[in-house]
Amino acid sequence: MPDFSLEQELGQDRGLTVIGLDEAGRGPWAGPVVAAAVWLDPTALPTDLRGGLDDSKKLSAARRDTLFEALLALGPDEAAIAPAEASVAEIDSLNILQASLLAMQRAAAALSLAADAALVDGRQTPVLPCPARAVVKGDSRSLSIAAASVVAKVSRDRRMAALAGDYPGYGWERNQGYGTPEHRAAIARLGITPLHRRSFRPIREALALTS
Repeated sequence: MPDFSLEQELGQDRGLTVIGLDEAGRGPWAGPVVAAAVWLDPTALPTDLRGGLDDSKKLSAARRDTLFEALLALGPDEAAIAPAEASVAEIDSLNILQASLLAMQRAAAALSLAADAALVDGRQTPVLPCPARAVVKGDSRSLSIAAASVVAKVSRDRRMAALAGDYPGYGWERNQGYGTPEHRAAIARLGITPLHRRSFRPIREALALTS
């Protein structure tokens, strides 16, 4: 289970502000990529969060929602939380990796406090005004990254559910834009929307069939 060991290595126990960064939505065929930056006060984190936070992919949707609401309920002295996104246009122009890093950069900049150091899930770090450490499977090791993982995932799922109302029939409220059979069939039936990632091969192939 994740804990604060990595945060302490970066100076959390010496009073430094260490944040966690993660993203959600690198794989879907449609919609933005969403990132989150989270700072947690280790002395004030409730037991249910300390024992419940984990890689968002390991948690049920209901559990993620519960943890998300509990994180948002923390006071400003207990946590700082900021989601951010990179658009479909940015994904297509930059590539999904660079767009993900851009979203994380924006999330860190949107925090209500300045970070002294950052822990970033994955193998690469965004450009930040503070030192950053990339941590493979960081959402299973760091509580700050795990919290960012949950915030990014829930924020993106809710965003895609809202966008499903603008583009009905694709099932984004259920598949979040991933390439499920439902989504693939809807593309064949309804075509490509402005929110589909044209740099992704399945979308390029679908567009070629209609050109």
